[in-house]
Amino acid sequence: MKIAFMGSRGVPALYGGFETATEEIGARLAARGHDVTVYCRPGNGDPEEPLHRGMKKKYVPCMKKKSLETITHTFAALVHALFQDYDVLIVMNPANGPLCVIPRVRGLPFAVHVDGLDWERSRWPWIGRKFIRFGAWCSTKLAPALIADSHGIEDYYLQHWNRETVYASYGADVREAHDPRNLEQFGLTLRAYFLVVARLEPENHADFVLQAYQQLDTEIPLIVVGDSNYESDYIRRLKKQGGDRVQFIGGIYDRESLEALLHYSLLYIHGHSVGGTNPVLLQAMACSCATTYLDVKFNREVLGDTGKPFTLDDDTLVQTLTLAIGDPESLDESRSEANRRVQEKYTWEGATDAYESLCESLLHE
Repeated sequence: MKIAFMGSRGVPALYGGFETATEEIGARLAARGHDVTVYCRPGNGDPEEPLHRGMKKKYVPCMKKKSLETITHTFAALVHALFQDYDVLIVMNPANGPLCVIPRVRGLPFAVHVDGLDWERSRWPWIGRKFIRFGAWCSTKLAPALIADSHGIEDYYLQHWNRETVYASYGADVREAHDPRNLEQFGLTLRAYFLVVARLEPENHADFVLQAYQQLDTEIPLIVVGDSNYESDYIRRLKKQGGDRVQFIGGIYDRESLEALLHYSLLYIHGHSVGGTNPVLLQAMACSCATTYLDVKFNREVLGDTGKPFTLDDDTLVQTLTLAIGDPESLDESRSEANRRVQEKYTWEGATDAYESLCESLLHE
């Protein structure tokens, strides 16, 4: 089959759920013999390199503005795709829903990967949040198929819009060994730091984590990995709030370095609240992290009983951090359980199977 992915930044994937899924699933589809094209935004990767992991890269323009970049790029990709001979189109991001009228009118087989509840993110102005949710609604009316990466998202679309979805979760690659020398660049030692890995936005609750951490009497530092595409007052407040024991080290896009940070952390703190299946959480599990997580259904679904939940209205996070300091060996079992769970339930081969089956069914409808 000739399959085209669009709606993300493209490949190679530096960060982001849509980008990671596009790369990992697209590369595996290509390895299975399918002809895969990924539409890329200018500035993402090297346009002089036509292939990435067996996938063809096609660059089309977009407006470099926060609120318009995604939809203008997807529009350009869809217009270009009309004049190609693709068998199936995969549109990432439900914000692109209104554009689905283009392949729908032309009778092209396509599916929309709907991901999390992006319209609940405060980084968007109110009109942006309204538009994103409108886009999700349009996807339910126009797309022949919807793809959800978590059962929680499946439930949401069924309950709110009476629309069924195809389940295809993200995956993670498990590595047997991690080089502790990767910690030297950060001045860290094994099992002697707390870790947050997140885009620094209010819905990921780094501010709450900082408040809890500052109640501890410890010299164990808190390492914050992540930034944002767009500078914000929120990030400036976080850095001012942090203090001497908190280290903001920005985004880490080297896989070995990030996985070493995850694997050798004392405790990974996951405060995400509005996504579906979070790729970093899966990566942490694959790296045998001990994890404490914000107690929302998306995180519970992924971790099961392998992590320690916390809420925003009590001191459970402070208690968990205190226990990690006083009895670090108590976390060892959760590390192995998380690794085992991700290998059983979250694999890229399984996600690729679901995508391949869906594309075949769309092609033959």
